[in-house]
Amino acid sequence: MLIFKFGGASVKDAAGVKNLAEIVKSYHDEKLVIVVSAMAKTTNALERIAGYFFNCHAELFMAYNELRRFHFEVATELFDDSTHPVFHELEKYFARLEEKLNNTPSLNFDFDYDQIVSYGEIFSTIIIAGYLNESGIKTEWTDIRKSLKTDDTYREGKVDWELSTRLIRENFTFNNIHVRLTQGFIASNINNLTTTLGREGSDYTAAILGHILEAEKIVIWKDVPGVLNADPKWFDNTELLPRLSYMDAIELAYYGASVIHPKTIQPLQHKNIALHVMSFLHPAEPGTLIGNEKYEKLIPSFIFKMDQVLIQVYPHDFSFIAEENLKTIFSCFANHNLKINLMQNSAIGFMACVNNDQTRIPGVINELRDHFAVTSENSLELVTIRYYDEKTVERVMVNKDLVLEQKSKTTIQLVVKDKG
Repeated sequence: MLIFKFGGASVKDAAGVKNLAEIVKSYHDEKLVIVVSAMAKTTNALERIAGYFFNCHAELFMAYNELRRFHFEVATELFDDSTHPVFHELEKYFARLEEKLNNTPSLNFDFDYDQIVSYGEIFSTIIIAGYLNESGIKTEWTDIRKSLKTDDTYREGKVDWELSTRLIRENFTFNNIHVRLTQGFIASNINNLTTTLGREGSDYTAAILGHILEAEKIVIWKDVPGVLNADPKWFDNTELLPRLSYMDAIELAYYGASVIHPKTIQPLQHKNIALHVMSFLHPAEPGTLIGNEKYEKLIPSFIFKMDQVLIQVYPHDFSFIAEENLKTIFSCFANHNLKINLMQNSAIGFMACVNNDQTRIPGVINELRDHFAVTSENSLELVTIRYYDEKTVERVMVNKDLVLEQKSKTTIQLVVKDKG
């Protein structure tokens, strides 16, 4: 059995769905579990809808109607018959989303976020499952929420491995079908309320399924040739990394390499399952193989996190940033589910670089101010270089001011500000 994961950029339109079907056809001798993300820009659109809903914004249903129109246009390009069951299924789930949007928001934005944003994966998999069956590929649509269970941490659900293992093994069987198609990113708690695994969590879903089902291999299909040493959006002259060890893949993902979700690798490493990152546009190309690979070092890899905020914390009194104060600081970040991308402390100060998440940062700063003096600085960048040297550091510091630096033998992190 193979696990395939297709991201939103790969299936951004009808042409992408057709290309997916061609790739699947070439694996006709394999049993496949296919994990699919929301179509390109759908998650962003649903995040806006969730924000409009929670804040009772006037543009809520304008955004909803635009999202609905997009998905029905894709379906119309794929299915000639307007009575095809796919249209009925889409109508049913859009009606459920509309009913949610007509209700009153809860007092918990993260809860409402998960109930709304999760529909992106439902819509994409309904369309793709219908098209695969239309193309002669016997496919069964599967709601992952009936099998993948988490706790109640909305927007960052913690997997209940014991319960999920039992349910996935019960539900992910192959009886006269070639493909079982399901959603990435989403799950549910024991009360069947929808949760999500964190932004871009579909890779993690594939890894969970691969670990539990003991897949032969996981293939993540991307719109890039494989794992590159930098994001082409921010860097010219990128190079393919043809092989990666589990450890280097974990480190790159942890620091923010966008091609792999940070939680993806460890479940696969535990079962020694190879992960192949391949090009959706050029499936015959070799891509990147992640596994028990051996080498001395890699070419330098660059990871850029834009729109960062540096939060700086100082004691009001004459105390130091020691164990008790650190406990208070970390508890505050944990209480608001705000992930720290880089942290550093001195005797009398603590600094944390975080994504500019305005649903969480104000709560963190307000709580910290109950105990400390707090300042923050916006519009920063966090640059991480794995296997750095002096030339690579100079390369990223052009027209930048250094705000904070942290380095180990293999990795350097730089918080920088554009000189303008």
